[in-house]
Amino acid sequence: MKKYQLGEFEEVVMLTVGVLFNEAYGVSIKKEIENRLDRSVSVGALQTALKRLEEKGYLKSREGESNQERAGRPKKYFQITALGREAMYFTRQTREELWNSIPEVAWKLKLT
Repeated sequence: MKKYQLGEFEEVVMLTVGVLFNEAYGVSIKKEIENRLDRSVSVGALQTALKRLEEKGYLKSREGESNQERAGRPKKYFQITALGREAMYFTRQTREELWNSIPEVAWKLKLT
């Protein structure tokens, strides 16, 4: 089971990279998460997660063109790898199995 273990924030980052496809770079990922989830994301936490996901082999990066706006530094774009796709499918399947295993009676209980 640990083979494809993704933390909650890592999963959100991976999904966002998928949503942004060819436009997935640090700032765009941060903005997309914040807009979609109404959740504040620190640059440090995002950069740490991106680095960790790349080290696991779930993401790969490439440098884009450099420009004046970024003082000559190129943007670093991210893309999901085949291994990353497997990890995402595994995580999704695991969550769906857990959701589907909740007995109907558990949903009908009144909270006191």
